[in-house]
Amino acid sequence: MNPITKNHTAVLQHLQRTLPAECLITDGAGLRPYETDGLTAIREMPWVVVLPETEAQVVDVMAICRQHGVPVIPRGAGTGLSGGARPHKDGVVLGLSKMNKILSIDPDNRVAQVQPGVRNLAISNAAKPHGLYYAPDPSSQIACSIGGNVAENAGGVHCLKYGLTVHNVLGVRVLTSDGDVMEIGGALYDNPGLDMLALLCGSEGMLGIVTQVTVALLPEPEKKSVILAGFKQVTDAGNAVASIIGAGIIPAGMEMMDKLAVQAAEQFAHAGYPLDAAAILIIELDGAEAELSAVTAQVIDHLNASGAYQIDQADDAETQARLWKGRKSAFPAVGRLSPDYICMDGTIPRHQLAHVLTQIDELSERFGLAVANVFHAADGNLHPLILFDANVPGQTDHAMAMGGEILQCCVAAGGTVTGEHGIGVEKLDTMCVQFTSDELDQFFRIKDAMDPSGVLNPGKGIPTLTRCGELGGMHVHKGRLPFPELERF
Repeated sequence: MNPITKNHTAVLQHLQRTLPAECLITDGAGLRPYETDGLTAIREMPWVVVLPETEAQVVDVMAICRQHGVPVIPRGAGTGLSGGARPHKDGVVLGLSKMNKILSIDPDNRVAQVQPGVRNLAISNAAKPHGLYYAPDPSSQIACSIGGNVAENAGGVHCLKYGLTVHNVLGVRVLTSDGDVMEIGGALYDNPGLDMLALLCGSEGMLGIVTQVTVALLPEPEKKSVILAGFKQVTDAGNAVASIIGAGIIPAGMEMMDKLAVQAAEQFAHAGYPLDAAAILIIELDGAEAELSAVTAQVIDHLNASGAYQIDQADDAETQARLWKGRKSAFPAVGRLSPDYICMDGTIPRHQLAHVLTQIDELSERFGLAVANVFHAADGNLHPLILFDANVPGQTDHAMAMGGEILQCCVAAGGTVTGEHGIGVEKLDTMCVQFTSDELDQFFRIKDAMDPSGVLNPGKGIPTLTRCGELGGMHVHKGRLPFPELERF
């Protein structure tokens, strides 16, 4: 028996003594769903999955893994798209889906306390009787968990006006790898000291395990208006976005889809999208009824001036929901066009939109792979969906290489390699493009300070010892890596 196998045996026996049998998964069929998150192109079978039901059990699991030097991979609902929850072959997948209770709703102070496994949409459903809701709404909100949202700093179609997860989370309870439970922030809109909360939002489970979250709730807007605009040229749609934002109008949401994405979404959702449009904009405005009609008229003027050939306005909830349904279901809809696709995530300055989309078209032609573009237009967060067939030898790597070049285009345009999906394992190479060795070393210093044993989600988020040097002559972190085999990631 080799040392790794012996270590596995000792850890498993310890876990079996500590957790109820229903909180452990070791059989192949049960483990299979955990081999990947939403980035299905990268897989690894775990050897054990634990599903604790309480914070105390999470503390116990962390203590066992720390004692035996075993990696811990925190996992929410598994909807992430960058491989952040991808298992480690010698690690424990720590699933938090059973910790799914809404602990309290405080309508007077407009806050809710929830466990990490609570679904994003469930928070708004629970707050609805009080006329409140939780603003961040990723496309996967029906399934994704709030703990995962914190780990990835998730956004959604309404992030333009209402912000990302980091802007809507007030506090967290977090377990460190040393076994300490820390309270960071709370039911206040300002807290003294360093902004540790912002550091943890988007840290991808590498700095601590979130066991409770306090979120801000907002009052439901008095009125909403949703506008659908069709354009014959993608550049006209981009100019419309710039024109509206330049006029000082901040919609609740402003989404763009190109022709391929529109056609896929319409076939799937029957939302009433114009199939002959090169691009469409979906714009939601909200606020007091007295001001909304004036703002809506201004937006329509900007759309007309920018070349929109079709403009539909929806004021009733049913039609609004139908228009949003196509956008919200765009990712599964595109899945009907190809056996596989990779959803990229990069952010660019708004004025570079047409330029970067042109580059994506050129890359699509060069790589011979179709791309459907869906994105949060007003904040420049692009989601190119690269279509491929994993059954064709080499095509997965081909698609991943194309995705890397798209992200390089984003960086060259003054943007960044992620907007809301995180780095995970997907974007390690492009981290080397965006950040210098000194900057990456600072990331490692934070990691070392928060997780000195190095057991929390190793090999994610930050390029390891040799990776950047192999790619472009950069030499990064010179310190100790607890899991040297992860250098290949």
